[in-house]
Amino acid sequence: MHPQADILTITLNPAVDLATNVAEVIAGPKLRCAVPRFDPGGGGVNVARAVCKLDGSARALVAVGGAMGDRLLQLLAAENVPALPVAVSGETRQSFAVTDDSTGAQFRFSVPGELMTPTDAGHLLAAIAEQIPQDGFVVISGSVAPGLPIDFLSQIIAVTAPKGARVIIDTSGAALDRLIAHPATPVHLLRVDQNEAAQAATHPMTTIADSVAFAAELLARGVAKTVVMGRGAEGSVLVSQNHRFFSHPPHVKVRSKIGAGDAFVGAMTLALARGKAPCKALQWGVAAASATVSTKGTALCNLTHAEACFAKCQTDAL
Repeated sequence: MHPQADILTITLNPAVDLATNVAEVIAGPKLRCAVPRFDPGGGGVNVARAVCKLDGSARALVAVGGAMGDRLLQLLAAENVPALPVAVSGETRQSFAVTDDSTGAQFRFSVPGELMTPTDAGHLLAAIAEQIPQDGFVVISGSVAPGLPIDFLSQIIAVTAPKGARVIIDTSGAALDRLIAHPATPVHLLRVDQNEAAQAATHPMTTIADSVAFAAELLARGVAKTVVMGRGAEGSVLVSQNHRFFSHPPHVKVRSKIGAGDAFVGAMTLALARGKAPCKALQWGVAAASATVSTKGTALCNLTHAEACFAKCQTDAL
């Protein structure tokens, strides 16, 4: 295993992911599905899984509750991903995906997590503060559970400061809107996808130049030191004060898009934790995402496939 800085991932709204397939998705009759696949899910959980699959190490701090929370921890243990469970009052949610064999289309369903209480929020923040790695990386990925304070991400960022940890964020919805609208300390890296960026910028991200311009605006406003913007199958843009890169993915057969963004964040974080240059870290992220979309259901990339994709990625300075 290569030397690396410590990585802690934080998942505030995890899920047990179920994936199956059926001959055809039609309304009305009972649809008899294939034997399902179960995986631990949620942004930070998948980031930690990806890091471990790529021969790195990461600890997954995860808010869990009820029997489904126990199931999630069992699934993490089966993959040898070190988990730091924080007990909360609500039951851990489920997500499920069904692939239509007749068309190859994938239907994805995500149910909301149960409402967290102020006590849950306090326990979570205290546990996070205790586990922050000195001079390591903290990845906050996925949605923020309902009931947590609107500024909960800012509270997490604040408790990382004394340890010198570098914060990487990949979130969406109101939490992302709040982070962009009210930046405090710039995070080390913010990843947004094309649709999230378009919504925040209130105009389409039609071209690579659009993505670069909006990323530069986020830097200037103090939101982040580095912004990575996904552009779907086209690739990803990285913008920092000194770097502007675009990485094109290789052509792969798309089987499932579940976890691709999380695999991207995991691979990129691992590369940075190993001291790789930003352009190489971006390339690793794109490679891992490409390897992930070519797997079935809720599976993620493996090292061999990610390495093969990495060799085929084209990364250019802008």
